[in-house]
Amino acid sequence: MINRRTLLITGGAAALIGGVGVVSAANGPGLAKARAPWKRAGESLGDPRLDALAYAILAPNPHNRQPWQFDLVGEDRIDVYVDLERRLPHTDPFDRQITIGFGCMLELLRIAAAERGYRAEITPFPDGQAYPRLNGNRIAQVRFSQVSALEPDPLFASILERRSTKEPYDKGQPVAQDAIDKIIAGAAGMLNIGGTIDSAQRERIIALAWQGFQIELATDLTRRESVDLMRIGNREVVENPDGIDMGGIQMGLFKMTGIVNRKDLDTPGSMAYNEGLKMYDPIIHSAQGFVWVKAEENTRFGQLEAGQAWVRMNLAAQQNGVCIHPLSQILQEFPEMAEPYEAIRSELGVQANGVIHMLGRVGYTKFPAASPRWPIESKLINSAT
Repeated sequence: MINRRTLLITGGAAALIGGVGVVSAANGPGLAKARAPWKRAGESLGDPRLDALAYAILAPNPHNRQPWQFDLVGEDRIDVYVDLERRLPHTDPFDRQITIGFGCMLELLRIAAAERGYRAEITPFPDGQAYPRLNGNRIAQVRFSQVSALEPDPLFASILERRSTKEPYDKGQPVAQDAIDKIIAGAAGMLNIGGTIDSAQRERIIALAWQGFQIELATDLTRRESVDLMRIGNREVVENPDGIDMGGIQMGLFKMTGIVNRKDLDTPGSMAYNEGLKMYDPIIHSAQGFVWVKAEENTRFGQLEAGQAWVRMNLAAQQNGVCIHPLSQILQEFPEMAEPYEAIRSELGVQANGVIHMLGRVGYTKFPAASPRWPIESKLINSAT
């Protein structure tokens, strides 16, 4: 069995062999190092658990915080924990979205394990569910067992291509109902999955989503939480391959010359603040349809299930050439968001105890590059060294 120390050594050796390429990524325009985990998935790391985790860490998650930690126990178990420093206390005050991200990760883990002939038996919250916020309890316990003739999941082929496409969509290319049906079918049997391309409902949801975005941006604590997590320019992205990716040569130059800086981004009415509004306007208003995940009650188990459903919808969309992008602002549970939060619940017919876990816009445009990720060895804890 490969252990954490071996993995760290081999990772370090790869960096040394890369030499100039690593230095170039850290000091120049390249983002290869920040995206390396996407290429590393599929390599054999000497342990089926690590092989599956290499795919699992590519899961979508709020603000790309990648809050997971993994303890390899014995020969066949993974204990999954949350890094409590990587939660979002202002935009996600009850850790609902963070938990959904874990659901996405665990589903990719299960799919990737099955591809290699292993069943990943997932026990959610074996130490109990924590409310109102997560604590040090395990998010899940996962046991691996080799199974002959285990049927692979057809969505596996889309894991490395999966994207959350945060770009304006082509308004001249509508999404057909058949495409919505295929996305929904990807998560068949999980919670309450729905979608719409009805023009009137689409416009109502767009208006609410735009209102939600403006509220999150105008609220000091939630705006500042996002600004603090912005990685501006390639150097920051490579040094911290999480948070909100604002990489690119142009953004690096803007930062270097002072055109873009955190103080202005955090100042309502500034040029940078207003440009942020202008940038997001066509993103939201170009939605060609919406899909969502609802539940009759808001539980930690349901939040994990919502993540499993969402990532499957994301993979199904990718498999069918459809772009998808979660719009989480309007679903956030901080006080200033109360009005549109209740309005979208009414729009989608959510009952008193129910919850909308995920809402995403769909459409067509060019798929973006893969988002940055921390390498798997940075997420291992307490494992044999």
